[in-house]
Amino acid sequence: MGHVEIGHLTHVLPDGRMLLNDVSFRVGEGVKAALVGPNGAGKTTLLRMIAGDLQPVEGTVAHSGGLGVMRQFVGNIRDGRTVQDLLLSVAPERVRTAAERLDAAELAMMEREDEKTQMRYAQAITDYTDAGGYDIEVLWDACTMAALGAPYDRVKYREVATLSGGEQKRLVLEALLRGPDQVLLLDEPDNYLDVPGKVWLETALRETPKTVLLVSHDRQLLANAADRIVTVESGNIWIHGGGFTTYPEARRERNERLDELRRRWDEEHVKLRRLVVMLRQKATYNDGMSSAYHAAQTRLRRFEEAGPPEVAPKDQLISMRLRGGRTGKRAVMCEALELTGLMKPFDMEVWYGERVAVLGSNGSGKSHFLRLLAGEGVRHTGTFRLGARVVPGHFAQTHARPELAGRTPCEIVMTEHARLKNEAMKALARYELAGRVAEQRFETLSGGQQARLQILLLEMSGATLLLLDEPTDNLDLASAEALQQGLDAFAGTVLAVTHDRWFAADFDRYLVFGSDGRVYESPEPVWDETRVVRPR
Repeated sequence: MGHVEIGHLTHVLPDGRMLLNDVSFRVGEGVKAALVGPNGAGKTTLLRMIAGDLQPVEGTVAHSGGLGVMRQFVGNIRDGRTVQDLLLSVAPERVRTAAERLDAAELAMMEREDEKTQMRYAQAITDYTDAGGYDIEVLWDACTMAALGAPYDRVKYREVATLSGGEQKRLVLEALLRGPDQVLLLDEPDNYLDVPGKVWLETALRETPKTVLLVSHDRQLLANAADRIVTVESGNIWIHGGGFTTYPEARRERNERLDELRRRWDEEHVKLRRLVVMLRQKATYNDGMSSAYHAAQTRLRRFEEAGPPEVAPKDQLISMRLRGGRTGKRAVMCEALELTGLMKPFDMEVWYGERVAVLGSNGSGKSHFLRLLAGEGVRHTGTFRLGARVVPGHFAQTHARPELAGRTPCEIVMTEHARLKNEAMKALARYELAGRVAEQRFETLSGGQQARLQILLLEMSGATLLLLDEPTDNLDLASAEALQQGLDAFAGTVLAVTHDRWFAADFDRYLVFGSDGRVYESPEPVWDETRVVRPR
């Protein structure tokens, strides 16, 4: 069993902003704790400091039982790494080091086979064995069978880029949950997972005896799997000892209590200052009041040195003004449409104003379908047409926007939509992207900040058809609520790929991309196809 303990941790950003200020907390053995808070509040930074990727300005980090880490990039790996490389990246350090030496020795053996090289190779095999490398490959075999349906030896050299985001996530989660490390740090482990995958993860988290600290914005997963909620906001941390179901009420009551304490402190402060002024005036003509005056000064000084109570964090005020516009009655028309190799031909009409949730397992073609409607040239047969005055706007799940790299939100809004700087800043403020955030480069923004900026760009684009690919994946709780309110007021048509069970409840129609290649409609969300009878 293991634990994590943070003591008086302080972290300052390169721009001088205090991100975390003297925070302390402990996650005990076997506890499943969730880090929540606004996008950019420091949740991922905190995990990186616990993992040792970042060093705090002050404070200590302690843990026991070994540390397994799922970093945020998993699910969007597009480089040349193999399945073996990915599994090694989450293996114990001793195994990783021995594997690197064994790889180097094998390469040397390909170039020459002298006695020295052979001895080095034999020693590398011994070291890898002693480190538990071959034992962990047995474990990886179970992981690849569970996540990919194939034994490790058959997929070890497969490029990770050929796996879906959900397959990448599931593979790493299987390795960490089955591995020897007793403390797991999971950064957005549910992103890219379909709903059956999320249900599997909820069950696995409840059943594992390991200590888990995770970051997630999935409200259902938080309610089902977390028994502690660690909130990061305004540079501070506070812990709700219950689950997520009671968290919103606990946060409201805490903020009300902090507001009341601050009000009382301010009132007492005013009274003490008035008392000092009064006694100073009296002491000028009555020497007998001098001792009372100095006592009041001392009391005021000590009161001010103790400082005011913690200020209640401000609620995020995000206002998404997705306007849209009137289009033809038929917004999207598909006839015998088939995305090559992904699905069987299907027909569909989407009418102006409808909200259509696109559901289905990972790899079934949902994202490709949105990209096709967005005009990205996806290979297909059959036809699709957009109705009169339909202007598509696409929200990409991966936030892969190379054209925005190196530019700040303020620059992007000004150049993309010909706005003056004060107009751009006002728009960014509505999305909680003003201030220092407006001057950060796009790639340095948190996933949620990038998502909010994408939505703002959609708002300004004049799109009348919103094509949203997992829009709530990286949004914090307040941003997800703001998006749902914005879509309610949007005068246009919405197609959204989602695995967010709460978000999907607001939609009118459900288009299901089946695992057998069939595309069909359902009167209600379908998350597990094994439990539904499809229309013939």
